[in-house]
Amino acid sequence: MTPAGRLTLPMTVPPNHALAGKVDALLPQTQCRRCGFEGCRPYAEALAAGEAAVNRCPPGGTPVLRSLAALLGTPPRPLDPECGREEPPRVARVVEADCIGCAKCIDVCPTDAIAGARKWLHAVVTADCTGCELCIPACPVDCIVMDPAPGLPAEPLGAAAIAGRAAHFRGLFDRRRERLARNERRWRQALAERLEGHDSRGAGTP
Repeated sequence: MTPAGRLTLPMTVPPNHALAGKVDALLPQTQCRRCGFEGCRPYAEALAAGEAAVNRCPPGGTPVLRSLAALLGTPPRPLDPECGREEPPRVARVVEADCIGCAKCIDVCPTDAIAGARKWLHAVVTADCTGCELCIPACPVDCIVMDPAPGLPAEPLGAAAIAGRAAHFRGLFDRRRERLARNERRWRQALAERLEGHDSRGAGTP
């Protein structure tokens, strides 16, 4: 009981939320959306709620599909071909001669792997590129191509390699979300201050 006489219940984590975290930890964190969801975490939440199949992750391929099936207690299933194919890892590359510096690719990259600024040439930091391909449809001049990921085998990755890359990608994705949230807060604060200043000037007008 609290001093005010109210009963305080212990904080608990909803079962689906805890399970979603375990599922998300198995996913490759490419944020590619090939599963039909807006990223790895939404897919994990749908899996935890029993609202999605375990065979919708091409970047994870067989190792991840097996791990998901084991965690969720379902029979392993082959990759759904509607989601794509299991392939060796690839990274994006900007064709410099065709780039117009529109920055549309930068806006959609989930890991901030594309360096550059508007009206300037862009380039991809290959070590940070998840191979999600979200930048390809965003480019209005089709100047982005996919190349084999340097330093990695020309075959689908095993579980250990997928997990190692996922940890790196997760950190980049989380930092990007924090940056966007911080920018949003600053924009809202600046807008509020501007509106407050406008109202105060209006109140002083005879």
